[in-house]
Amino acid sequence: MGGRGQRTERDWQLLEEACTALLERLPELVDEHLRRLVAHSDVYARVLPYDVQWREAEEAMRIGIETISAPRDSPRRDLAYAEEAGRRRAGQGLPLDLLVHAYRNAGYLVWDALMESAGREPDRLSALMRSATMVWAAVDAQAGAASEAYRTTELELRRRTDEQMQALLDALLEGRPAPGLAARAAAGLDLPEHGPYAVIVLRVERRDGREAFHRRIQDPGFRFVWRMRADGEVGVAALGAGRSLDELAALLDGRCPGPGGLSPVVTGLAELGRARRLAELALRTCAPDATGVVRLDRRMPTALVVSQPDLAQRLVAGVFGELLALEPADRAVLLETLEAWLACEGSAGRAAGRLYCHRNTVFNRLRRLEHLTDRSLSRPRDLMEMTLALDAYRLAPG
Repeated sequence: MGGRGQRTERDWQLLEEACTALLERLPELVDEHLRRLVAHSDVYARVLPYDVQWREAEEAMRIGIETISAPRDSPRRDLAYAEEAGRRRAGQGLPLDLLVHAYRNAGYLVWDALMESAGREPDRLSALMRSATMVWAAVDAQAGAASEAYRTTELELRRRTDEQMQALLDALLEGRPAPGLAARAAAGLDLPEHGPYAVIVLRVERRDGREAFHRRIQDPGFRFVWRMRADGEVGVAALGAGRSLDELAALLDGRCPGPGGLSPVVTGLAELGRARRLAELALRTCAPDATGVVRLDRRMPTALVVSQPDLAQRLVAGVFGELLALEPADRAVLLETLEAWLACEGSAGRAAGRLYCHRNTVFNRLRRLEHLTDRSLSRPRDLMEMTLALDAYRLAPG
């Protein structure tokens, strides 16, 4: 302890005598200590039963008093016990400020009792005053050791809790059949077990995009829980009372580093696995360079195509067979024209503006496309086949 060398042997003798006498009054001091703690905050009484607190307080104060007068080279048993107490209190949920207050309160009690034991004897009072710095340094060191152990334990407990919550969320999103899983997740994640939910699956290449995205998502009508994965991010959105999927989609629009897929609404945590699969299916309807979040219920035809890759390949080969034999540049021009014409709802004039060409050029390309595919864009069934074949071609792997 700091400053021990500044005291005489007589000081040490008097201090040891005072501490020995103080140990005889220890039960009385512990009673007063706990009375003051509960008067300061009733949280102390809620954290631990009285008898447990009494035993622990008695041991801590006894070790602390013995440490004050211990030989200079003695091990710091008080610090070891303080570290242990800090870990215990973190696990029990006592707020850190109340832990520090308990050490301060015990220090005041011990010091006042030491001063009282000196009476009016000048030698004893002088010896104690020369020891004041040492006594309070010991109390500070104990409070510091307990606080550091508390913070370390709290971080570890928080990490374990986060891992447990992430494991529960993963189990829900993977749709694992486990009795009571939804109820445990509801309690752990502080979410209702039953109620409207939707899942968002994002393909995020850079972590900074994810963080910026989170900063922009703020709305009291929704609560989000996010899970980062190697290839992107999965979000669970709890829809507040009266909130709709339209409102959620509008909230996500323009704020997503994208692309992303949004599932339909499901009615509880137990259905998040199905919602996640539907959101992933919606994401698969996005082109690689797409941005924003798309809804599955607005991409159903394309979703049907991408969900059946074998049939999609057959559709492309059956509809675009001769077209695929063209030179790549030629083929790209025709498909780009078809895509623009469809995006412009069949308007050749608007498609021409998008493609920076004359509208007659658009007509000529479309007629050539009809000839190569042996289909007519004026026949609904043929138009549907060509539209789905174009989606399958654009979204095919590679």
